[in-house]
Amino acid sequence: MISAERKREVIQSFRTHETDTGSPEVQVAILSERINELTEHFKTHKKDHHSRRGLLKLVSQRRRLLNYLRGGDSGRYQTLIKQLGLRR
Repeated sequence: MISAERKREVIQSFRTHETDTGSPEVQVAILSERINELTEHFKTHKKDHHSRRGLLKLVSQRRRLLNYLRGGDSGRYQTLIKQLGLRR
């Protein structure tokens, strides 16, 4: 889990307006943060298959949100991909 302070920082940097906490950009950024944290966890705990299933669910959810964003506004999608450093 990411700390509340780190989550606030992510929301601050990816929000689209002042009270935004649920836009696709914010959701993808939070999921990416959790995915990166779990990836680090697996470097030391290679046999943690239960958490690996959760990681795969997070990756799938992020992929769905990115597909939604790409279909609605490809400009927002491209800027988000560049900001997060995701490939594709």
